[in-house]
Amino acid sequence: MKIVSVHPHLLDHKLDTAFESASMRFDRRQHVLVEIVCDDGTIGWGECLGPALPNAAVVKAYTPSLIGEDPLNTEIIWQRLYNLFRDQGQRGLTVTALSGIDVALWDIKGKHFGVPVSVLLGGRLREQVRAYATGSFKRDGVDRVTDNAEECAGHVEAGFQAVKIKIGFNPREDIEVIAAVREAIGPDTRLMIDANHGYDVREAVQVGQAAAQYGIDWFEEPVIPEQLSAYRAVREGQPIPVAGGETWHGRFGFKEPLETRSIDIAQPDLCGTGGFSEMRRIADMATLHGIRLVPHVWGTGVQIAASLQFMASQLPDPPRNHPVEPILEFDRTDNPFRQAILKEPIEHQNGIVSIPNGHGLGIDIDHDALAEFALKAETF
Repeated sequence: MKIVSVHPHLLDHKLDTAFESASMRFDRRQHVLVEIVCDDGTIGWGECLGPALPNAAVVKAYTPSLIGEDPLNTEIIWQRLYNLFRDQGQRGLTVTALSGIDVALWDIKGKHFGVPVSVLLGGRLREQVRAYATGSFKRDGVDRVTDNAEECAGHVEAGFQAVKIKIGFNPREDIEVIAAVREAIGPDTRLMIDANHGYDVREAVQVGQAAAQYGIDWFEEPVIPEQLSAYRAVREGQPIPVAGGETWHGRFGFKEPLETRSIDIAQPDLCGTGGFSEMRRIADMATLHGIRLVPHVWGTGVQIAASLQFMASQLPDPPRNHPVEPILEFDRTDNPFRQAILKEPIEHQNGIVSIPNGHGLGIDIDHDALAEFALKAETF
C-alpha cells in the first residue's frame, strides 16, 4: 500500500455574531482537514489545529515527502517530516500540519487492520466519556455577564454537568462573570475558567484567589505559554489547579513544563501537538510526573472523533477501583460545519458522548458538506 495523493480541505463559514477570547477574535470559523489517499483506495482523514490557510500551505509542503510512502510506517514518516523543517522551528505550523497528517495515517492504519485506532493504541477502556461544554466567549453587542450566565444555564439544561467559560479580559468583570455563571448553573455543576493567556502574573494570582470561592476545577492558560516561570508563580500564588498545554507542541514542548511541575493538568491537543504518534509519548511523560492529562479539543467532527479514539485508550493514572475518568472538551460555539461534515454526527446525550467503534477514526465524511463549506476563494 502506497500514498498516492494528499489533499487539504479548507472549510469556512462567516459568523452572524463575532466573538472573542482574551487573545483572539472570531468573525469566521475556518478549519482545515487533511485527506490522504492510497493506491488501494483506502482514505484517511485528519485535521490541523490553528489557522487554516497556513496549515494547508505546510501540508502541501510536506506532500512530496509523503507520495509513494507506506502509510503504515507512522513512526518513520513522523520523524522524517518533523526533521524536514526542524531548522524552521519545532513548534507552531510545522507541528500542527504534521498533526493532521499523522491523524490521517492512523485512520488509514485502523482501516487497513479493520479496527478502531483506539485498539491500535492499546485497547478500549471505555465506550463513552463525559463531556464539558466549552463556550461563553465575549460576543459582540451583548452584556457579557448576563450572556455567559444564560448560555451556561442552557448547557446545564441540555444535560451537561460541566462547563468552561472564557475570562482574561478584565479581572473585575471576569470575577462578575464567574459569580454569575456559578449562580446560574448551581453548586453541583463543574466549572472551569480559561484566560487564553490574557493576564500577567499579578492579575492571574488576583483572579485565582478571588475565584476560588466559586469551586473552580481548573484555571486554564492564565499567562502566555512561553513564560513557564510565570506559570509556576501563578500555581504557587493561588489555590486553583493550573492547566495548560494546547500550544506546547510535541514531547519537547512538554518536557520542561512537566519536569518543573509548571501545571497541574496537561492539555495537549491531538491535532496540534503531533497527532496520535506524539500524543502517546506526551501521555507517558505526564504519567511519569503524576500530572493529569485532559486533551484540548477545538475543531470539527474529525478532531472530535480522533480525540475520542485517544480517550478510549487513555489509561487511568493512578489505576484504582474508581479512577478519574477523562472528560471531553465539547465546543458549543457557532460552527455549522462541525458536525455537518460527518455522515453520522457525534453528539452528546445528557452530557455523555459515545466513542465511535468503526475502523480507523470510526467516521465517514459527507463530501456534499465539504463542498458546501469549502473556502470559496482559495489563495494558497
